[in-house]
Amino acid sequence: MNESYGLVVRFTLRDADAAAAFDALVARTLEGIEAAEPGTLVYVSHRLHDEPLTRVFYELYADRASFDAHERQPHIQRFLAEREQYVSEVEVTFLDAVAGKVRAQQ
Repeated sequence: MNESYGLVVRFTLRDADAAAAFDALVARTLEGIEAAEPGTLVYVSHRLHDEPLTRVFYELYADRASFDAHERQPHIQRFLAEREQYVSEVEVTFLDAVAGKVRAQQ
């Protein structure tokens, strides 16, 4: 587990229409992640119960190289460029794993 590389990203969205468009962009981006990123172990977008304009992503990669490969993917470059029109604030927190369970890659 100590080689894994994780982060949490908190997005504050501009309004309800932006939130819907952002969620659609995320769904399209996930198709690329699932098809082309074996080192991406977890990539989940969460909606907060009491904050409808907030999304929190939890991302876990096999290692730093897998994260770097993720960032270079065309679908991620497209996501990073397109998200700006929907987002008013982004907060990124990088994580060091202390303990936990990660399902083995298949």
